[in-house]
Amino acid sequence: MRLVVSISQQTLTVFNAQNEVLAYYSISTATKGVGSEKNSGCTPIGKHIIRAKIGDGEPIGSVFVGRRPTGEICTPELMNEFPNRDWILTRVLWLSGTEVGLNRLGNVDTMQRYIYIHGTPDSNPMGVIGSHGCVRMRNADIMALFDKVDVGVEVDIQP
Repeated sequence: MRLVVSISQQTLTVFNAQNEVLAYYSISTATKGVGSEKNSGCTPIGKHIIRAKIGDGEPIGSVFVGRRPTGEICTPELMNEFPNRDWILTRVLWLSGTEVGLNRLGNVDTMQRYIYIHGTPDSNPMGVIGSHGCVRMRNADIMALFDKVDVGVEVDIQP
């Protein structure tokens, strides 16, 4: 199995070992575009793997801060209370780059940048840029994807 993230098309496609499409999702990547440098706010490109799966069993809309559930469920009221929060919801797939100098080690390390595939408020648009560097998905979609993939699955992020 492998995942292909297309930044230009704002999609995530799941392929099986025979290269057949298993699932196709609309996503949202970085407002600041493509890039791998720390603190850039960009989405890194290249080959990655899923380093960790976080949030199994948490309810839909669960809020995560620092990869830990806060016990909160995202609601419009909570979003109004914290308007500047980067909402990481429901499930988190933490990515690690595999290409030294492009997305691994030094000043371009995807894992050290805390780049995830994660849920976002369903009011956030998909199919258009809008994240702070991560790959955002609808909550129902990230739950479905989370159940399909294992740690170590390849994630190819393409411009």
